[in-house]
Amino acid sequence: MSAARKHTALPKAQTLIEALPWLTRHNGKTVVIKFGGNAMIDEELKAAFAQDVVFLRHAGLKPVVVHGGGPQISAQLDKQGLVSEFKAGLRVTTPEAMDVVRMVLAGQVQRELVGLLNQHGPLAVGMTGEDAHTITATQHRPTIDGESVDIGRVGEITAIDTGAIQALLDDGRIPVISSIARSADDHHVYNVNADTAAAALAAALNAETLMVLTDVEGLYEDWPHSDDVISRLTASELEKLLPELSSGMVPKMQGCLHAVRNGVETARVIDGRVQHSILLEIFTDEGIGTMVVPDAPVDVHRGNAHTGPELGES
Repeated sequence: MSAARKHTALPKAQTLIEALPWLTRHNGKTVVIKFGGNAMIDEELKAAFAQDVVFLRHAGLKPVVVHGGGPQISAQLDKQGLVSEFKAGLRVTTPEAMDVVRMVLAGQVQRELVGLLNQHGPLAVGMTGEDAHTITATQHRPTIDGESVDIGRVGEITAIDTGAIQALLDDGRIPVISSIARSADDHHVYNVNADTAAAALAAALNAETLMVLTDVEGLYEDWPHSDDVISRLTASELEKLLPELSSGMVPKMQGCLHAVRNGVETARVIDGRVQHSILLEIFTDEGIGTMVVPDAPVDVHRGNAHTGPELGES
């Protein structure tokens, strides 16, 4: 009986051994993970995300989680009778709306995420970009039809101070950061795009990897004519593709571009609808998303181009 039991357990051992080179490669490295999309709403995916992040921490990595909360903010604004208006793909944020954004991000989404992570031990600490002047921003005024437009309390990052985050990492904690920033004079609070914030933090922390969870399998080669996913591309190749991308992917891919051009070794866009997609991406040869590397790439192994698993609509 014991021989049979041992035999059935062998595939588990094989799986663990296959992860060994990746455990060695990533040990002690910082990885910034942008949490959003379907993974943020679906209960099972949320729980799997928390398990993955804690696994990374116990596997010797230093995960940092950055989150937004678009759907939750919209729902709360509706509940309070405040209109959700978007210009140039960004939420017009009045002072009243900013109060809601702050409440939802720091008081609801972040709290839930910290709670899920802390089911596995006293690891996660929540903070916002306001805390310890981690993220400083100025008002972002997009250009629409050739004119600069005031869209309220939407921030453009001007400075990052990683001191508080680094202190938490050095203490073995998992920082969970809401994408809110303060102005340099401390008079205003700004709503910052979470993809942009994650990329800026990854660069400032000298992270090895930026991972952005999305609701698609990765960057498609020829959408909608093909669902083949681009497995790997350089910063220059990505820059050429940017004008053709859908509006939702632009801040994610701009973030990836910013990260790898500012010292981050790899930036990856992965499908947050797949349970344990983070582990599949970091600890396997093939990965399951799109990896962006610098133009003079570091030694990052990756399989040939591949498509993700077949998936229905999210």
